[in-house]
Amino acid sequence: MDWDEQLFDFLDDLEQQAQALYDADRASELADRSRSEYAAVTLVSRLMATVDEEISLDVLGVGSVSGRLRRVGPDWCLVHGAAQDWVVRLSAVKAVEGASERSVPEVAWSPVSRLGLGSALRRLAEAGAECRLHTVDGTVRDGRLGRVGADFAELKVAEGRVVLVARGAVAAVQSRG
Repeated sequence: MDWDEQLFDFLDDLEQQAQALYDADRASELADRSRSEYAAVTLVSRLMATVDEEISLDVLGVGSVSGRLRRVGPDWCLVHGAAQDWVVRLSAVKAVEGASERSVPEVAWSPVSRLGLGSALRRLAEAGAECRLHTVDGTVRDGRLGRVGADFAELKVAEGRVVLVARGAVAAVQSRG
């Protein structure tokens, strides 16, 4: 073997070692970047990617709510169950099974998906349907939703009485018909 072939072999070897070191460093950098990017992923964005899929939610004060995820808002979701629909406040959700591996960033949400829980409760109130309101402490009240304020909703219960329910106490509202 000539000296120039030895030199080129030596330089090729050095180049391969440098490439291996670069690849190892790059893989570490990509893993770090991936972890930091994933730290910005929210439950809502994962649920947005799960619309029209079967899921199961573990909800404070309610227990398990299962069905097809129909809508997601910034602080609520609509689950279509076997016999009824559920409007679930996301801050009452303890766990989710069946969520997509993907997420949909907030910039890709439709304007309708940006409507909050108040809008969903107003829609139920406009429908005038009987519902069952579950609170995070497990209290259950049957009635019809009335007016919805900034941080509460009116629930018209038996004998024309009205109960004001703080929005922060609501875990889920279940349709009754």
